[in-house]
Amino acid sequence: MAREPSYPGDAPVGASRPAPPPSPPAPSEPIAEDPKGASDSRRTKHIVAGAAIGIGSAAIVAALLYANRNRRGDKD
Repeated sequence: MAREPSYPGDAPVGASRPAPPPSPPAPSEPIAEDPKGASDSRRTKHIVAGAAIGIGSAAIVAALLYANRNRRGDKD
């Protein structure tokens, strides 16, 4: 049982004429709970945290390689 597709009322379905240009979007009010400054601050904190995790991971790898470097020559 096939359902008939639904189309928006302003869409010319099956018409050979071109669609009218879209109207410009209405201005919207900023959301009070998430002002622009808060989202920028949160993004900056995430970037700094990601950089810190990356640097910390590299430091751990370097420490492990340094600690194990004198054991490599013991296989004689």
